[in-house]
Amino acid sequence: MAKLAICGGKSLCGRNKKWATWPISDEKDAELVAKITRSNRWSFDGPVEWRFAEAFTKYQTAKYGLCCANGTVGIQIALEALGIGAYDEVIVPGMTWQATAAACIDVNAVPVLVDVEPDTWNLDLDAVEAAITKRTKAIIVVHLYGCMTDLDRLQRICRKHNLYLIEDCAHQHGSFWRGRGVGSFGDVSSWSFQESKVLSSGEGGFNMCKTKELFYKIYSLRNCGRSYPADPPVFGLNKAVGMETTLQSGNYRLTEWQAALLLGGLGRLDKQVKLRDANAQYLNAQLAEIPGILPMRRRKEVTQQSYFNFTFRLDPKELGIINTQFCAALNAELNTGDAWEIPYDPLNNCGLYKPLTKARHRLNGEYWKAINPRRFKLPVCEDANERSGVAVHHVALMNTKEDMDLIAAAVKKIVDNIQEVRSLNIGPQKKYQALSR
Repeated sequence: MAKLAICGGKSLCGRNKKWATWPISDEKDAELVAKITRSNRWSFDGPVEWRFAEAFTKYQTAKYGLCCANGTVGIQIALEALGIGAYDEVIVPGMTWQATAAACIDVNAVPVLVDVEPDTWNLDLDAVEAAITKRTKAIIVVHLYGCMTDLDRLQRICRKHNLYLIEDCAHQHGSFWRGRGVGSFGDVSSWSFQESKVLSSGEGGFNMCKTKELFYKIYSLRNCGRSYPADPPVFGLNKAVGMETTLQSGNYRLTEWQAALLLGGLGRLDKQVKLRDANAQYLNAQLAEIPGILPMRRRKEVTQQSYFNFTFRLDPKELGIINTQFCAALNAELNTGDAWEIPYDPLNNCGLYKPLTKARHRLNGEYWKAINPRRFKLPVCEDANERSGVAVHHVALMNTKEDMDLIAAAVKKIVDNIQEVRSLNIGPQKKYQALSR
């Protein structure tokens, strides 16, 4: 008789089991949204937006910050503010949401895809150094899912080669390295507030930066090219020091309603991050005891880790299965639908990263070849996506400690009965990246 639920056995979790849901809001959020609705101030540069911008920037220990429309345009604005444009090379990890690379093409730069570390899925810094050329102008680091890049070494690489550092922090609200917030290390950082993120307004984004000059440029780039008037004042700036020159740009602004949801979410953020971090460490300790299960690496410099996804790896050789088989079995045991899934498609074979489908990118034959993602080899990204990687949305970590025990028990049950999983006819699957940004 089968023991695993997917093969006809009894699941560990009944259908009436209540798991945490996302996003979260409360009555204070609703009251502030209603107050804004009754006001005559709905759009950009409103008082709630600037309250949130200053508070979030301070929380992440950065110097300057402001809202924008979403995390995708946040990266584009960062590139433009740093003067990166046509034919400049920008190093990008091969495992990330497709917009990290697409934003580079949108400013006519060349994204150079490099592989990732097998135990963090963050930039392989040896591969980064090997990819640097005389055309390289910047590195975009993505602190992916629930891991951080070696920021100390990465900063040394940027200084050595005189490169800009852009942090894509879409997954990292509330993460700290040596007590300092991510997003404060790069020349510019970009954040996403899309519905699935740990700080959310449905859609929305943010940029942080190190200098007033970059702040002024980013403000202008996100506000139709208008110069920053320093009214209302923010971060101690005043009308006497605003940037007077306007720029060509578009409308990448946020509304006051979104800012209201973000302000409420920010009040809950640190407590939620600490809960997820504690649950992740507790769960990882149990998973490390299960044969064939490999937790992700947590660097010793990490003082607080935020999680967009909780992830771990399988040893396919030891277990004799691949990740799609494992995820199907785990979802059946926990009655979680399709919550447990495979990680991002590698950008050299991604269902949503198709730069050669847009005529506007065809600047010339050389550029057309340079932006073809198929020219890059990304074996670690491919292995994580096609064979070894397992991921679940951060809301799984917002349950109880007993629920973490239940997840660990389900993983162990599958491993103990792995021969049943081997019989499942579930092959590799391509996954459209539906919710990341």
